[in-house]
Amino acid sequence: MEDTKSRFKRICVFCGSNYGAKASYKEAAIELGKLLVEKKIDLVYGGGSGGLMGIVSQAVQDGGRHVLGFVTGSPVGEVITVSNIHQRKAEMARHADAFIALPGGYGTLEELLEVLSWAQLNIHNKPVGLLNVDGFYNSLLSFLDKATDEGFISQKSRGIIVSAPTAKELLSILEVKLI
Repeated sequence: MEDTKSRFKRICVFCGSNYGAKASYKEAAIELGKLLVEKKIDLVYGGGSGGLMGIVSQAVQDGGRHVLGFVTGSPVGEVITVSNIHQRKAEMARHADAFIALPGGYGTLEELLEVLSWAQLNIHNKPVGLLNVDGFYNSLLSFLDKATDEGFISQKSRGIIVSAPTAKELLSILEVKLI
């Protein structure tokens, strides 16, 4: 039987409020949600009930784990009302032990870049990972490599973020990641 223990109690997942064009994005959200349940990890997320956010949160809740959303509306799980987007991101980060980004748009990218910046500034030391479904984040990873090569991101800071094509592989990398 596979070891279901994790060093993480809660993981914050950033992802799209839309489903995206490929079925693989939905499948990855379901896979991640089920893996969090299997590993007994609770979910912290932006609170949306649609798109990939809705899929991953529903999978975690259906599996009996705690889901903590930070937005008004009709999310899945516990809801904490916050006054603005800045407080929302700070609370999500405070309640999480690690961060995973599924495919998404501007909001996902903005949340991801903020936690990367916070790690670079030593505001937190929590692992950050990209679930790089079907190479969705290849261009971002290339950009980060280019920015590192050009001296805008240090080698140490480039190492803050890791990526993998599957939830299982990514969580395994995050489990041993030290920043």
